[in-house]
Amino acid sequence: MDDDDKKLEEQLGDHDWALIIGRDGNLKGIFIPTGADEEEVPYSIITIMEKYFGVGFDDELDDDDWPIDFSETIH
Repeated sequence: MDDDDKKLEEQLGDHDWALIIGRDGNLKGIFIPTGADEEEVPYSIITIMEKYFGVGFDDELDDDDWPIDFSETIH
């Protein structure tokens, strides 16, 4: 089986993160590795989410304020 045939989970290492982007180019979610939390989000992911998807990390947000639903990510 080559990498094109593998599912997302099979292509990621134990500590890898991934942005999930829909066919329409919009951010759908983020894959967070098991055991990690929002305090550990890599700077590059924060930058991409801010610059290209308008997600702001400057202010504390309630769960209802997030433009994407992180409860539906793949683990």
